[in-house]
Amino acid sequence: MAWFKKEKPVEISPARSKGAEGMWLKCNHCREIVYRKEVERNNKVCPKCEYHFPLTVAERIALLMDLGTFREWDAEIEAQDPLQFHDTKSYRERLKAQQEKTGRKDALVIGEGLINGRRTVLCVFDFGFMGGSMGSVVGEKLCRAIDRAVEHKLPVILVTASGGARMQEGILSLMQMAKTSAAVAQLGKAKLPFICILADPTFGGVTASVAMLGDVIIAEPKALIGFAGPRVIQQTIKQQLPDQFQRAEFLLEHGMIDMIVERKQLKETVSTLIAHLQ
Repeated sequence: MAWFKKEKPVEISPARSKGAEGMWLKCNHCREIVYRKEVERNNKVCPKCEYHFPLTVAERIALLMDLGTFREWDAEIEAQDPLQFHDTKSYRERLKAQQEKTGRKDALVIGEGLINGRRTVLCVFDFGFMGGSMGSVVGEKLCRAIDRAVEHKLPVILVTASGGARMQEGILSLMQMAKTSAAVAQLGKAKLPFICILADPTFGGVTASVAMLGDVIIAEPKALIGFAGPRVIQQTIKQQLPDQFQRAEFLLEHGMIDMIVERKQLKETVSTLIAHLQ
């Protein structure tokens, strides 16, 4: 009667299980399970649907800048807590936790480097720092970067990945929309190129201001770009939204952006645009 014999269950080593789990990724767009190393070899692009996975700031700099040429500016600037904001924890505690996690003071990295030998100012949002939210420090650093670009007659590249304004700073964060927009106007007066690269996701006050002011606005394939999220809009207007609403392809079709560029072609495209615009 071996058919009801109790068999010893097969034990899976936790370490092996965890390692195997780390070998695979679930694509945010097509929801397919893909091999992590294949994605990494492909510039973090899904091999099935070409969705562009998020890049770290260091990866973004390495993708756009000539090797070893990037020099960061104003890395030491950090936010204060003017409103003494407190929800489930204080704003100061949140800032400290994010600084320890990311190793940087706030959600924007600015600096100068070379793109195919051309001196360029690069500003990159870090979505890993409080969702890339734009507070006083982000606005100040962006304005400082633009001021230096005007002084030295350099083009500016802005890479966005943000959830919008930082609510913990209230009206002070919303003021950065006007502040950064005014700074971009100075670039226009100086006839210097301003190129925006919208990564997934770019939302809220960042989209409603500086991200959409580029002389050329580039988006990565299938990036989500908008002001309010699609669920909020659908609940507000009580209507079904179109397919691929707020995806880069939808925005290109409706004239909101200028180009969709795959990651492997991004550096050459930006370099060519700078050459033409400058």
